[in-house]
Amino acid sequence: MQRNRFLSARTAPGIALAVASASIFYLSQRPEPAPTPAPESATTGWTIGPDPLKLPAGMPAMGNQHGDVAIASNGDIYVSLMQGLRSGVQVYAADGTYLRNVKNAPTDFHGFVIHKGADGEFIYGPQLGAGKIVKLTLGGEVVMTIPGDAIPREHWQVNPKNQQAALRLTGCTVAPNGDIFVTDGYASDRVHRFNAKGEYLATFGGKAAPYNFKTLHKIAIDTRFDPPRLVGTDRANNRVVHLSLEGELIGEIANDLLMPAAAVVQGDLLAVGEIKGRVTIFDKENRVVARLGENTNPQEVGTNKIEPAQWKPGVVNAPHGVAFNAAGDLFVSEYSVHGRVLKFAKAAAVALR
Repeated sequence: MQRNRFLSARTAPGIALAVASASIFYLSQRPEPAPTPAPESATTGWTIGPDPLKLPAGMPAMGNQHGDVAIASNGDIYVSLMQGLRSGVQVYAADGTYLRNVKNAPTDFHGFVIHKGADGEFIYGPQLGAGKIVKLTLGGEVVMTIPGDAIPREHWQVNPKNQQAALRLTGCTVAPNGDIFVTDGYASDRVHRFNAKGEYLATFGGKAAPYNFKTLHKIAIDTRFDPPRLVGTDRANNRVVHLSLEGELIGEIANDLLMPAAAVVQGDLLAVGEIKGRVTIFDKENRVVARLGENTNPQEVGTNKIEPAQWKPGVVNAPHGVAFNAAGDLFVSEYSVHGRVLKFAKAAAVALR
C-alpha cells in the first residue's frame, strides 16, 4: 500500500482547495517518518564504469547541456544540448558510438521524453525558450506542434519586472492513453494537460495551496499504479510528489532530497536525479533501494562549471535528466557547459543467505 507523507488533499483541477478548518489543513500536511532503506536482501545494485558516450572526431565536448536524456526501444541514447558543434538532440548507439543528430530537433529542449504508443515511437518535448510543445519522429519529422497560445493566458506567469506573461516549460511526459502533460517549472509551476491530438484539456498545480510548488522542474508517468499517476520533482522544496492524472495531490514520495530535478519509472523502481549531486532509487513503497553517484564535495554539485579534469567515474555533479534502458541500466545527463552522461549498469540481484 502506498506510504504517502501526508493525507490526500482532494481538489478539482485548476481550482484552489477550500480548507474546512485550520486543524484539518494541519493534519493533511503533517509528515510521516522519512523513508527507510529497503531490506538488504531485496536490494539490487548497479555498477559504475567510464562515461559511456564516445564523441565523434573533431568534437572535444558534447556541448552546453541543460537538457535531458531518453532511451529509444532499440537502445539508442538521445541527449539534448543547447549549444555546441552538434546542438539539438544527439543520438548514440547502445555501445556509446555517436550516430547522428535528430533533424529539426530544437536547441531548447530542457526536458523531453521518448514514448512508444499505438501510433508508433516519438519524441515529445517542450521548448523552454519558444514556449511550445513539439512531437517528432525518431528521425526528426515534426508531426505535431502545440503552440503556447493553446494554454489559456490566465495560467501564464506574469513577470513583475516587465508585466509580460510568459511560459517557461521545463518537462513533459506522456500517459498510456496518449495524453501529454507539460510542466511550467520555471514560471507558474502549473501542469498543463493535452490529449493525444494536442487539444488542451486542463491545468492544475501551482504555487498556492494545496500544491505549494517551488520549481516543479520535471514530471514522469508512474505506471506502477492503476490508474497511473504523475511524479513531480518539486525541486526547491527538496521533495518528490505523486499527483493523479486529474491533478489531485496524492502525497509526498520523499521530502528530504537534494533538489530533485528529474524522475523516471521502470518496473517497480523510481529513479530521481538530484541536482545537488546524487541519484536516489525508490521502490513502490517509497523505500530507498539505492543511492548512486553521490558527490560529497559541496564545491562540485549543483553547478554546470565543473571541468572534465575534475570528473570522477561514477560520481555525479549535477544530475538533470535520468533514463532507464530495457536492461535496467540507468543513464544520467548532467547540467554542464561541457555536456556529460553517466551510466550505472544494472547488476543481477543476489539474495543474502
